[in-house]
Amino acid sequence: MSIANLEPQVVWKNFYALTQIPRPSKHEGKVIDYLYNWGRSHGFETIKDDTGNIIIRVPATPGMENRKGVILQGHMDMVPQKTSDSPHNFLTDPISAYVDGEWVTADRTTLGADNGIGVALALAALEDPSVQHGPLEVLVTYDEETGMTGANSLKPGILQGDILLNLDSEEEGELCVGCAGGLDVSASFNYYKYNTPAGMEALRFKVSGLQGGHSGMDISLYRANANKVAARILLPLLEDYDVKVVSLSGGSLRNAIPFEATAEILIPADKYDAAREVIVSIFDTVKEEYRESDPSARIDIEDHIAVAPKFIQGKAILQAVKAILACPSGVIRMSRSMEGLTETSINLAIVRTENGKITIHSLMRSAVDSSKAYLAQRMQCIFELAGADAINFAGGYSGWTPKLDTPINQVCMDQFQKVYGHPMKIMATHGGLECAIMGAKYPNWEMASIGPTIKYPHSPDEKVNIASVGRTWEYLKAVLAHIPVK
Repeated sequence: MSIANLEPQVVWKNFYALTQIPRPSKHEGKVIDYLYNWGRSHGFETIKDDTGNIIIRVPATPGMENRKGVILQGHMDMVPQKTSDSPHNFLTDPISAYVDGEWVTADRTTLGADNGIGVALALAALEDPSVQHGPLEVLVTYDEETGMTGANSLKPGILQGDILLNLDSEEEGELCVGCAGGLDVSASFNYYKYNTPAGMEALRFKVSGLQGGHSGMDISLYRANANKVAARILLPLLEDYDVKVVSLSGGSLRNAIPFEATAEILIPADKYDAAREVIVSIFDTVKEEYRESDPSARIDIEDHIAVAPKFIQGKAILQAVKAILACPSGVIRMSRSMEGLTETSINLAIVRTENGKITIHSLMRSAVDSSKAYLAQRMQCIFELAGADAINFAGGYSGWTPKLDTPINQVCMDQFQKVYGHPMKIMATHGGLECAIMGAKYPNWEMASIGPTIKYPHSPDEKVNIASVGRTWEYLKAVLAHIPVK
């Protein structure tokens, strides 16, 4: 069964259309054109701003002209993650989405329900004539996943509404009223390459099968970090077995917990068997430690591969490996005001050895700006002590401070009770939402975030619950029909 035929069809046909358009972050040209043409073809006022955000406006339905204006907001880009055996090309191939019982998922890739299903809900609200609403705008931003670039570039004054209803939440039944801020940190170690001496053997090991996941939503699940595991294996090899490193690579996205890492190493022939045993032994220990959170963890070893002619300078790689192990990665502090909410965390996301540099990228998150600043200070100190040649901080943004008593929150809670028959949960998220950035530009806005249930975003296991999409659609229509008057 094609997902385009699921109910409500007005939502699923729009989501299906998005799955057919390659739209990884930083490569949104095709989907920008699609959304612009979609709005124009429906006869709606459609704007593409100077940078690529799409705004579509429709007037109020008859009798609703005196209601506050609502902006339905989502982002067009998706996280391009796939399993190592997937041939998928995110720049050219459509997503192969299919129904799996109660869920829609994809074939060994991210699905893009984050945030394609939110965009689909917004487009459905525009085109379904049965939806009652006041003045309505849809804002679809670009490059949310790798820096919230679209939200950052949005100009004050271009939007007319009074209420921002973000559709990027991932748990049905939760009203999100706050989110964490973020800050990227990267460090690099310069290195030279030396000629491989005689008498060396080579192998390549790959850590895989980890669950990974969203570095905000899933960080509190305490899953293994592939970069950390690889560094844990490498340290004793470097210190005790005279091993040389040819390359090290792990993770691919700043906001995804790394689930794979690969290292190619050179080992003195007389120490080969002993070093290999160390690799297996350390990984077995790690697998036991993470047997509950990462039961499918595995290590693959390619023995006696071709010996590389050069290797990375020993001092540089040793410093970098020690820094990877010393840097925190995971939950730093849980919230004391909201039970179960992560307050501050860090994800050691990407490690690369290329072009004479060992680079290490992490993403910090916190609902408290001072805690985020303190964590940045810690990272600065660790990399300075490790002898990094460059340390950079970028992409910082503040959190969205919760306001519980706004009129839109009350509408959302009242209508949820009517549609679902039980109270809605009020919460904040440790993920980053564009509300924080845009709300600073439009301080008059009331803001809230809702969405259907999406599991394992930012990983190839991503899936969206079919029934929750239908219920969220009915709920969204009820909210739009009860927006307060101006």
